[in-house]
Amino acid sequence: MSAAAPAPAGWHDCRDTFSKTVEALAEADPRIVTVVSDSVGSSKLVNFRKRWPERMVNVGIAEQTVVAVGAGLANGGKIPFVSAAACFLTARAMEQIKADIAYTNVNVKLIGQSSGVAYGELGPTHHSIEDMAWLRLLNNLTLIVPSDPWETEQAIRAAAALDGPVFIRVSRMPVPDLPRCNARFEIGKAETLRDGNDLAIIANGVMVHRALAAAEALAADGIAARVINMSTVNPLDEATILEAAKTGAVVTVEEHSVRGGLGGAVAEVLATHDPVPMRILGFPGFLPTGSADWLLEHFHLNAAGIADAARQLLARK
Repeated sequence: MSAAAPAPAGWHDCRDTFSKTVEALAEADPRIVTVVSDSVGSSKLVNFRKRWPERMVNVGIAEQTVVAVGAGLANGGKIPFVSAAACFLTARAMEQIKADIAYTNVNVKLIGQSSGVAYGELGPTHHSIEDMAWLRLLNNLTLIVPSDPWETEQAIRAAAALDGPVFIRVSRMPVPDLPRCNARFEIGKAETLRDGNDLAIIANGVMVHRALAAAEALAADGIAARVINMSTVNPLDEATILEAAKTGAVVTVEEHSVRGGLGGAVAEVLATHDPVPMRILGFPGFLPTGSADWLLEHFHLNAAGIADAARQLLARK
């Protein structure tokens, strides 16, 4: 499978935004600390360590420990940003996230780095396509999937200001800055990036710019697609989902399994309140090894694939 192509000019790695934002927060608030599991480089926290070595704890490759240390620091009055590869931070440490963070409502900010299929060439052990399904079931745990650098910064700042546990999915896959009319981020509120009344496309993370490109392709066919950035998965913006259902058809698209993630959350709302024809786009299950770009293309999680799914859904509408 082919290696990832170089990022287009003007596209950004949101890990850079994460690290710069945490540094800015740490300058203003001495309670901000970082905890990593041998992931200083991949979390882009080298400069943080250089500036405040006493405010970083590196526990080594031990994700259960990294969560437990974060909980202890929070109980001691600190605001810890716990950063590790999303696939290991969730799969290896779910008991600690559930018991030490969510159940006890501890003020820890979990950063799942390189989420989804960003580590595609390393194979299924490094894919993180189940994490949203696991995490959104936990009470008290706010779950955010930012779509671009601006939203990543806003999510990090909002998480620091929130007194409670937060999980933020941060990809290493470069993304473009999204067009925004009213740049305002609020936890639990979706953002409508494009209006349309023929159907609604609901996406988050690295899939949002692909959803916008699909809407452009559909517009060439005379189809007006509404595009919604559902960056907060828990708590979910049910009002925006129900408003989207008034178009008569909904497509969800995510860098995650088709089971239990954003699509499942939206389907639960619609099935309970206002069932409409729906398609859930994502990955079918365990994936082959290949670059992130190849995997997204192979499973039709691109503009053309999203647009084709929308056309098929409208044929049923």
